[in-house]
Amino acid sequence: MVGSIAGIGAGLAAIGAGIGIGQIGGKAMEGMARQPEAASKIQTAMLIAAAFVEAVALFGVVVAFLGTGNVG
Repeated sequence: MVGSIAGIGAGLAAIGAGIGIGQIGGKAMEGMARQPEAASKIQTAMLIAAAFVEAVALFGVVVAFLGTGNVG
């Protein structure tokens, strides 16, 4: 039972990261389309934000699997 709950937690973390990165990328493209001269600044901010989202998602997956007590 505990392993399936950890799997659900890991899946939710992955789905959340996918949605977050999709939103970041979509809004960045919108911003670059509106202001092409600011594309480099927008791209830099987008990459940093995407890295933070990925880090939080990875943290969520690790916590979900550590909750089973079988890792390590």
